[in-house]
Amino acid sequence: MPPHPREPLNRRRFLLAAGLTGLTAACGGERPRRSAAGASAVPLSRPTAPATLPLHSDVPAVASGLSPEKGGKLRLLNYAEYIAPDVCKAFGKEHGVEVEVTVFTTMDEMIAKLRTAGEGFDVCFPTPDVVGKIAVGKLLQPLNASYLPNLAGVWPQLRDPFYDKGSRYTVPYNAYTSGVGYRADRVSTVPANGYDLLWDTAYKGKAYLIDDAREGLALAMLRNGVTDINTEDPAKIKQAGAWLTGLIPRTNIKLGITAYQLVAEGQATVHHCWSGDMINAQAYLPKGVDSGVLGYWYPDASLGVVGTDTMAVPRSASKPVLAHMFLDHLLDPEVAEQNFSYTGYQPALTAITPEKMAGDGFVTEQLKSTIVTPEVYARSLQILQISPPAEALWNDAWAAFKAGR
Repeated sequence: MPPHPREPLNRRRFLLAAGLTGLTAACGGERPRRSAAGASAVPLSRPTAPATLPLHSDVPAVASGLSPEKGGKLRLLNYAEYIAPDVCKAFGKEHGVEVEVTVFTTMDEMIAKLRTAGEGFDVCFPTPDVVGKIAVGKLLQPLNASYLPNLAGVWPQLRDPFYDKGSRYTVPYNAYTSGVGYRADRVSTVPANGYDLLWDTAYKGKAYLIDDAREGLALAMLRNGVTDINTEDPAKIKQAGAWLTGLIPRTNIKLGITAYQLVAEGQATVHHCWSGDMINAQAYLPKGVDSGVLGYWYPDASLGVVGTDTMAVPRSASKPVLAHMFLDHLLDPEVAEQNFSYTGYQPALTAITPEKMAGDGFVTEQLKSTIVTPEVYARSLQILQISPPAEALWNDAWAAFKAGR
């Protein structure tokens, strides 16, 4: 595996303990779990009902043919440790600016920072479930594609995504799946339905779920063949909670968001996790432990969860041309691969294939299943924005499960 420039573990623990709120860094920190922001009056975009987000006469796109702004800071608003410091430094050096990252822990916190008077950010990284909300709320400016030539290398379905038809406000950053990470030296057989690993009594006390209501309840649904993971049906949501509650006496299920550490160090044998966690886990293995002990299961059929994060230019950007150029910088295949080596989360570019990533040493043959392809993205399901009453039902079911632990 290529050298991994991640910060020491004690630094990561400090960041978690500090809560990360308001912390500013020069491209560093820990990316915590994804969080669902509150829904809005914005129509709920779906693959079968895509959304063309509105343009606003008082929020124009930056004009074409302008020179990039010079000097000062290019301010990013991102999850922590979700962009490589060297990628930031190289761009800053080339353009004579300092690239500064202000971090957030949830989408709600990101939105609050975008709304704060006097705060000006040049680039932000929203999840698709809030893009419509913040575009309608005039917190983003439309993109000018003339500054984004590398957009041509993005997966076709994400050059015109259902949540932002025509890429009016966003371009994709990274893609990931939600599956089951495991220690291959302790799991002798992976069942056809790999979700069953979390219900296997052989791993009692060593099985973990992602500590996230939507992810956890969706996993219970998918294990039982329910594919409507954005349901607003109270009975279906309650049933998912009951399925998870059954794990408490069966496997003494635990909750976590650091699968990269827990699986690598052997504290967890099986862990519901994001694909990027198992890529990152290679850097957390104890000295002398071969990366072949790490495995990742993701379903071959349409019973898996895929997700993407995006990049956008806030309305408040003081350097909009340079911000566009930074987005294009991150879409360059060589830069994207360098960034991938740090974050563990894969850019949604056609140049990033399982074969290339294994050949370049980013993942072992056993971890090729962590690499998302356009085909996997197309057949998989996504956790999307739901209405406020439905979100309350999901949160209630999750709270009841956690209370029983």
